[in-house]
Amino acid sequence: MSIVEGRVDTVLNSWDEPLDVVLLDPPRAGAGKRVVAQIAAARPRAVGYVSCDPASFARDLGLFRARGWNLDQLRVFDLYPHTHHMESFAVLSPPAE
Repeated sequence: MSIVEGRVDTVLNSWDEPLDVVLLDPPRAGAGKRVVAQIAAARPRAVGYVSCDPASFARDLGLFRARGWNLDQLRVFDLYPHTHHMESFAVLSPPAE
């Protein structure tokens, strides 16, 4: 097992081993097209996605869904009452082959 910390786009650009599971916790701006494409291409058996911004999360989820990925679980936590901030955790799985 390997745990790697760093910018996802940089790490995945040079990563040459199969990925089993990805735990993604991007900044408020989200993962973005490039990172979603890199992760989807690597085809891990699951992606755990932690998000602090509903808008960027929805965008990234749409990018995964456009590649055929499934939303298996979604939990939303209101950790900051009386604000618009919500923490989300999703489990995504790749399309069946």
